[in-house]
Amino acid sequence: MRSNPGLARHPRLDDWLSLGADGRVTVRSGKVDIGQRISSAVALIAAEELDVDPSRIDVMRADTSVSPDEGITSGSNSMEETGAAARVVAATARRHLLSLAAKALGVDVDTLEVNDGLVASRGTNRSVTYWELLGDRPFDIPVDPEVTVKAPDAYRQIGRRMVARGMAEIVTGKPYFLHDMAMPGMVHGRVIRPPHYHARLTGLDADACRRLEASGVTLVRDGSFLAVAAEDEYAALKAAERVRGAATWDTGDGLQAQDVFERLVANERVSLPVVDGVPRKEPVPPLPGPPPGAATTLRARFERPYHMHGSIGPSAAAALFENGRLTVWTHSQGIYILRAGIADVLGMNEDALRLIHVPGAGCYGHNGADDVALDAAVTARALPGRPVLMKWTREDEHAWEPYGPAMVMDLCASLDASGKVAAWSHETFSDTHVMRPRPGPNRSGASRLLAARHMDPPLAAPVAQPGMAPHGGIHRNLDPCYDFENRRLVKHLVRGMPLRTSALRTLGAYANIFAIESFMDELAEAAGADPVDFRLRHLTDPRARAVLEGAAKGIGWETSVAEGRGRGIAFARYKNAKTYAAVAVELAVTDAAEVRLYRAVVAADAGQVVDPDGLSAQLEGGLIQAASWTLYEQVTFDRDGITSRDWDSYPILRFDNVPEVETVLINRPGEPFLGAGEATAGPTAAAIANAIRSATGLRLRRLPFTPDSLRAAAMA
Repeated sequence: MRSNPGLARHPRLDDWLSLGADGRVTVRSGKVDIGQRISSAVALIAAEELDVDPSRIDVMRADTSVSPDEGITSGSNSMEETGAAARVVAATARRHLLSLAAKALGVDVDTLEVNDGLVASRGTNRSVTYWELLGDRPFDIPVDPEVTVKAPDAYRQIGRRMVARGMAEIVTGKPYFLHDMAMPGMVHGRVIRPPHYHARLTGLDADACRRLEASGVTLVRDGSFLAVAAEDEYAALKAAERVRGAATWDTGDGLQAQDVFERLVANERVSLPVVDGVPRKEPVPPLPGPPPGAATTLRARFERPYHMHGSIGPSAAAALFENGRLTVWTHSQGIYILRAGIADVLGMNEDALRLIHVPGAGCYGHNGADDVALDAAVTARALPGRPVLMKWTREDEHAWEPYGPAMVMDLCASLDASGKVAAWSHETFSDTHVMRPRPGPNRSGASRLLAARHMDPPLAAPVAQPGMAPHGGIHRNLDPCYDFENRRLVKHLVRGMPLRTSALRTLGAYANIFAIESFMDELAEAAGADPVDFRLRHLTDPRARAVLEGAAKGIGWETSVAEGRGRGIAFARYKNAKTYAAVAVELAVTDAAEVRLYRAVVAADAGQVVDPDGLSAQLEGGLIQAASWTLYEQVTFDRDGITSRDWDSYPILRFDNVPEVETVLINRPGEPFLGAGEATAGPTAAAIANAIRSATGLRLRRLPFTPDSLRAAAMA
C-alpha cells in the first residue's frame, strides 16, 4: 500500500482497533467526521475485512487521549489515509483471529470460515467467536501494511447503501452537536471582540463591570481579550452586550480598504515557478512571446473575492479546567495540532490537555472552531472546576473566522494552426491558504489563534511563508491536467493583504480551476471547436476522458437546449492525484439579471467506491457550495471592519435556486480509494461561467456572478 503517515506514527494494531466481550468492534481514527460520512465508510471497510456486520462497528470520535494522530482532516485525504489504514488494520486483525481460532479448534486455518464474527471449521460442528477469542483483551501485534486484503469480487459490505452514522440522531432531534452539550455546573460563555483586527482595548467602565459581577456574571479579561460567563445562556448574551457598550477601543488606522484585486498584483510578494505541481526556489521565467507557428494568442484575468466558510451554525466549544488539567470539546478538524497551539498560548504542557471531537457546524476548512476552542479554554481557566460552553454569535462567525483568500489568475495561451494549445501560462496571486495553528518556531503556531493576538502580551500575526508541497495552497490545481507540452506556471504569495485568511474548501483549486476551465472554453471558441471536443483533443488519460464524456452525456450535450438557456461544462482532477470530476450545468439568466440553475450533472471517478451515497453526497454538496460561492458570496469590509456580518449582507444559495443534480459514479474495483470531498468545486464555477456565456454571450471573469456584475458586463 501507499505510505501512510498515521500507520507510521502508530504501528500497533491496538491503537486502531479493539474487540469487546459484548460483541462490539471499536475502530479508532484520528480523522473527524464533519458530515463527509468518513465514519460510515470506515465502518464498511472494517466490517468487510473482518467479516462482521457493519452494525457491530463503533467508530470512535477522535480524542487525543486514545485516538491515533492522523493530522488534520483536510485535503480530501481521509479515504486514502484512514480508509486505507482501516483496511489493513482490520485485515491484520482477521488474520490473527483466524490463527487463534485454528489453535482453539485444533484445525487447519484454511478450513475456517467467518460469518459475522463466528469462526467455524468446514466439516466439523465446532466454532468460536471473535469475542471469545479476544474480547476485552489486546491484540499486542503490529499492523502489517502488506497483509493480503480481500479482492473486489469477494466484497459483501463495500459498495452497499447504508444510512449515515449519526443520521438518526440528527433527524429525530436528539442531542448530537457540541452546541447541545449539558454538564453539571456548566456556565455559558460569550466573547466580546474589538471592532476590527487592529483595535486594542483602552478602557472598561468599572461601575458597569461591578454591576454585572453582582448579578452573578463572571467577567474574564486578559489584555484586549474579553469574555463573560453566566449560568443562564440568555444572561450571558445580554452581559456580552453590556460589556461591549462599556468598552472603549483604540481603533488606530483601521483596515486597509483599497481595491483588493489591484493590491494583489501590486503588493510585495514571493514569486516561485511551479513545475509538475511543485514550487521551485528559482527565478520566475519571463512570459515569452507567442511560439513560432502560433495562429492565435489569448490573454485573460480572472478574479475571486474573499469568501467565508459560511457555516450555518456558528462555532462553539466547551472546556473544563480542573486540577491543573484542561479538557476541551471541539469540532476542530485538527485536534492534535490545536492541542499544541492551545498549550503554547496557555503555557501548559501538552500532556495536561485533552481534546475531544464533537460534531459541530461543518465547514470543510478552517472556520472559527479552533478560535472558539481557545476562547473557551481561557474562560474555563478563570473558572476552575466549572465547565464552560462557549458559543460564537452569527456576527462573531462572519466577522472573525479566517476567510478564503481573494485571488487573481492571469492566463495566456497560444493556439497553433490546427487549433491545439501550443503554449500555456498561468500566474496566480493570493494571500496564504495555510494558517491553522500548527506548531512552529517563535510561537508562530499559537499566534494563528485569534485570542492569542488579544491577550497580554499579544502575539503578532505570523508572516506566511510559501508552501512547497505538491499542489498545496495557492498552487493547488494550478497545473492543468491537459496534455500541454509548453507550460509556464507561477505562484505569487502576496504580502500585506487586509484580511485574515486560512484554509477554505479546496484552497486555491476552486479559483485556479475556474480560471483554467473558463479559459479552455475561450480557447475552444477561438479555435472554432466544440468545448467538449476541444478538451478531449488535449486529454489522453482515459479516466479523465470518461468523466468528461459522462457529464456531457448526462446533460444531453449533443441535444439542443431550450430557448433562453445555456449549458456549460468543466473538468478537473483534484490535486491532479485524487478524484476525477466533470460538471455540466444548464441555466438561464432572467430579465432581472439573476442566474437560475436548472440542472447539473456530476460524473466522477473516485477509484473503488465504498459508500456510494456518501460519495454522491460529497460531490453534490461540493457542487452546491461552489454554486453559492460563484453566484452570491463575497466578504465586504471598510476601514471600520467587516461589513458582511449576517445573511443579508453575505447572501448564500437558497433552496429556490438549487438545481436538479444527477451524479454518475464510475466505480473502479480494486483501484485505490481517492479523496472526493473537494473535487467538484472548481469545475462547478467554470461550468456556470461557461453556461452563462452560452445563454447570454457574456464572458464573466470576476466572481461572484451577481445581477450587478451581469448588468455591468452587458453594458460593457
